[in-house]
Amino acid sequence: MGQKLVIVESPAKAKTIGKYLGKNYVVKASMGHVKDLPKSQLGVDIDNEYNPKYITIRGKGELLDKLKREAKKSEKIYLATDPDREGEAISWHLSHVLKLNESEKCRIEFHEITKNAIKSSIKSPRTININLVNAQQARRVLDRLVGYKISPILWKKIKWGLSAGRVQSVALKMICEREKSIIDFKPQEYWTIECELHKKTSVKCFNVKLTTFDKKKIEIKTKEETDKIIKDLEKGQFIVNSIKTTCKNKMPLPPFTTSTLQQDAYKKLNFSTKRTMAVAQQLYEGVDIKGYGTVGLITYMRTDSVRISREAQEICRDYVIDKFGKEYIEEKPRNFKSKKKNIQDAHEAIRPTYMEIEPDRAKENLKPEQYKLYKLIWNRFLASQMASSKIDVTSINIVNSRYGLKVSGSSVKFDGFMKVYEYATEDERANRALPKLEKGELLFKKSIEGKQHFTQPPARFSEASLVKTLEENGIGRPSTYAPILSTLLDRKYIQREKKTLIPTELGNIVNNILSEYFKQIVDVEFTAEMESKLDSVEEGKDNWRKVVDEFYKPLKKSIEVAEKEVSKITIEDKVTDIKCDKCGRNMVIKHGRFGDFLACPGYPECKNTKPIVEELDVECPKCGGKILVKRSRKGRKFYGCSNYPKCDFVSWAEPVKEKCPVCGSYMVKKYSKVKGNYLECSNSECKYRQYNVEEGKEEGKEIKKVDRV
Repeated sequence: MGQKLVIVESPAKAKTIGKYLGKNYVVKASMGHVKDLPKSQLGVDIDNEYNPKYITIRGKGELLDKLKREAKKSEKIYLATDPDREGEAISWHLSHVLKLNESEKCRIEFHEITKNAIKSSIKSPRTININLVNAQQARRVLDRLVGYKISPILWKKIKWGLSAGRVQSVALKMICEREKSIIDFKPQEYWTIECELHKKTSVKCFNVKLTTFDKKKIEIKTKEETDKIIKDLEKGQFIVNSIKTTCKNKMPLPPFTTSTLQQDAYKKLNFSTKRTMAVAQQLYEGVDIKGYGTVGLITYMRTDSVRISREAQEICRDYVIDKFGKEYIEEKPRNFKSKKKNIQDAHEAIRPTYMEIEPDRAKENLKPEQYKLYKLIWNRFLASQMASSKIDVTSINIVNSRYGLKVSGSSVKFDGFMKVYEYATEDERANRALPKLEKGELLFKKSIEGKQHFTQPPARFSEASLVKTLEENGIGRPSTYAPILSTLLDRKYIQREKKTLIPTELGNIVNNILSEYFKQIVDVEFTAEMESKLDSVEEGKDNWRKVVDEFYKPLKKSIEVAEKEVSKITIEDKVTDIKCDKCGRNMVIKHGRFGDFLACPGYPECKNTKPIVEELDVECPKCGGKILVKRSRKGRKFYGCSNYPKCDFVSWAEPVKEKCPVCGSYMVKKYSKVKGNYLECSNSECKYRQYNVEEGKEEGKEIKKVDRV
């Protein structure tokens, strides 16, 4: 038998797949796309049906020559790029480079890198799906037209290096509009009343909230109203009016899609969308696991489907029965339906490929971030096929004259899927265990308190909530969420502030121009409709050139207007009080590829620059120098001595002035979701900690409640 050539996208995937195929197979990697539109020009022939001009990507020439040589020696060629539009386009370009016949069944597709999946795909190759290719071409051409036609306007009117993206501009508008609504928000005062009550036979109290007056919902707007109601309540008696307990079946969530994985990884692991996708890619392509060799641990990670295969369901159900018992499984396999319209459903949900490779079993072979994400995916999938949890929810209504008060509590009757994966709504988090009460029972008050509140503006977007909103509005696709956020951050259109996203001055200026002159580009409904049209192209229902033409004609008119009407905008650099040590001018903050830095405004006469150094009011525990906040090459924050390299002190955790009362070593700041902020001794043998550390702002003092361990 002659040689067979299999081409995948990455070396990691090539290594994993090569293990499953025999010695007659040669597996090579294309290293992603091999052809693309040129960077130096538009690359789209607008006058000739929007024909794209593809060129070999710089640096790929030698790689393609090697693939051609391998192809000549092979009797059969299989193109095994990712099972999505991008992957299909890569295979299409490879087929042209290798001069394969259009009718050649050269394309193989698999959604998990397992022996069975690979062997099965080799047995059933297909021709390249030109509809998928055309959908990708349409997106690429649309994005190129927006980027290369609008971006030059931003360069001329604001500054060089800015960009406008078809989908990123909508995301930017969402963030800017949210920030504007926060600034414009006018808080309204309101009050609530809570009572601490207890039974006659017990001093243990529980809180109840005032909810009604004459059986109608009560709204309290002033302190005067609050004081009057409190007087009325103090005069009356608290009597249990009704007790209702119901058993609530709580279903598990479906397995992860790309969007829900990014959201959960952000909330539970503090992973950015970019980091989540990078780690998921590693798990999909293959990791060397002791006893298994190199295996792909999860299915394809770019998907909007919650569907899972029957085989995977059965394997998972058998695992649950074996691990937890039959009571932890539903009578019939649980299938999920997506709430989202127009899902592509080409792939399964994200799930483990081998249930027997438990996270803890693989832990020693995984990097910490790989282990955390794999465990999250594994537990979510396992839980999705487990029995519903049963929760007893008790609602108690209490009356005091014409006033009604309410309290709810809950207790887990059967944990079900919550044994491996917990999630809770706000109501469930607010519930607590309640004392046993009887209807008509008289309760006694310990205290009645009125609390002042103000209505809150909408919350700023976090990465998780922005991805959720984009998905709900049909903006972008699973593969685009992470690049959208990365581009907005890299272009300095937005910045992170305490895990939230806020627009910069530059972002607001760009959004204002796009919103005024390119309304369709930043319109949510228009962009969502465009995604639907791309789906129609993929399904063969629409012509991609027609879709592009309908988009470009009105865009061209908008560009002509903007070029004439948009006036030059100057963004002033922020002036600091730091003097240039060469010419004495006040230095300004500039933005560069590697972050902000100080520069002399006298450029080009004075070219002095300095890094921005943040100092802590803490002495170096080794030499007494100043502690500086620094960044590693990967951008991670750490703390080092100002006397480096003479002093080699370094710490990942932030040092503080306090010394350990046990051993005298310096203390560092730490954070736990359970305990909150705390201080910990830097001496690993000491173990001393101070919990419940709150940083007060008044007069720079720290207020501490110390709990020694």
